[in-house]
Amino acid sequence: MKIRSVEPVEVAAPEGERSSPWSSTVILVRVTTETGAVGWGEAPTTLMTRPVFESVGEVARFYEGRDVSEMGAAFREFGRYSFYQSRSMEATSALSAVDIACWDLAGREVGAPIHRLLGGALRERARAYSNGWYSDCIAPEEFAAKARAMVASGFTALKFDPFGDQYGALSPAGLGAASRRVEAVREAVGPEVDLLIEYHGRFFPEAAVRAGRELDRYAPRFMEEPVKPELSDALADFRARVRTPVALGERLLTPADFLSFLRRGLVDILQPDITNSGGFTFGREIAGVAAAFGAPVAYHNAFGPVQTAATLQMDATLPTFFLQESFEASWPEWKRSLVRGYALERGEFRIPKGPGLGIEVDEKAVERYRSDATEPIGPEPPWVIAGTWVRRSGGAPPPGPPA
Repeated sequence: MKIRSVEPVEVAAPEGERSSPWSSTVILVRVTTETGAVGWGEAPTTLMTRPVFESVGEVARFYEGRDVSEMGAAFREFGRYSFYQSRSMEATSALSAVDIACWDLAGREVGAPIHRLLGGALRERARAYSNGWYSDCIAPEEFAAKARAMVASGFTALKFDPFGDQYGALSPAGLGAASRRVEAVREAVGPEVDLLIEYHGRFFPEAAVRAGRELDRYAPRFMEEPVKPELSDALADFRARVRTPVALGERLLTPADFLSFLRRGLVDILQPDITNSGGFTFGREIAGVAAAFGAPVAYHNAFGPVQTAATLQMDATLPTFFLQESFEASWPEWKRSLVRGYALERGEFRIPKGPGLGIEVDEKAVERYRSDATEPIGPEPPWVIAGTWVRRSGGAPPPGPPA
């Protein structure tokens, strides 16, 4: 099965449909063989839509004309040529998407799900945690009401960012507001539901520690990216002073990155993203690193349905699987329409058993939503859940972050 073409396809929210920046664009990658067989991959977009789209063309040069069975060689050859790959989110994202699509083709060729090619499934279902559910929440009672609804729908774990417009530094008022939001959610859902606190990598070390020590009282299961990524050495002090485990990984790109964080004692729970950390090819190695350290793995999964399908194939094989992130309950309808084949039921995913990724991409829907748009800018950063940064009363952006 020689690869005839590698094509990036951007799809985006239709005009007039409100959609958070993190969900407003999706980059799919379609790999087609000379026999007409098609495999699908996906790449992340957050303020990278057009650079990643163009990077797929660079990756394609190493795959087109080769047999699908040579995808490992193509993957490594790209690494030899791409001088900045290990530090380029655009390069690794494009490579990851193509790798996912090639594994999809390989599974389809032999009529087996990818998890069987990786050694077989260790589980048939993956416990999910809900994210995105707190759109437009500002007041503690708003967080509480939506949290109760998510638990009523079957979720037993919820992730949310309680910090509003705080960035860099953390004011006493900002910390108090965050504490009240977490307290309200904990009281609303009870002690049996896992609460996962999202920092979004926004704080300086002192602010992160103050937040961690305050929110420890609500017994969260983990705190995600508490400090700015470039200040990651401060995580050792954070872990020494805060009881709650640290989770991170969506901005780590290679197995060596994950190994380094584990060796230095900077992380408890790994959150690789299959769409930027080397697809299945590096995914197998990251799983091995995690297993060697006994580190729980909770894959990051914030973009589109092909990403979810690929991630579930990895989840099936992980010796240290912990939780699976899910935005599905909060997705806009256009994104739901892109794929058929996996199901989220009462807070759990069923692992797809069909060949390859185990899904079917609706190419008519892909064409319907094809776009060359870039993500909107403002009034909130692209990583913010809609309405949680800008106060509805004034509608104006908050003051800029401290210098």
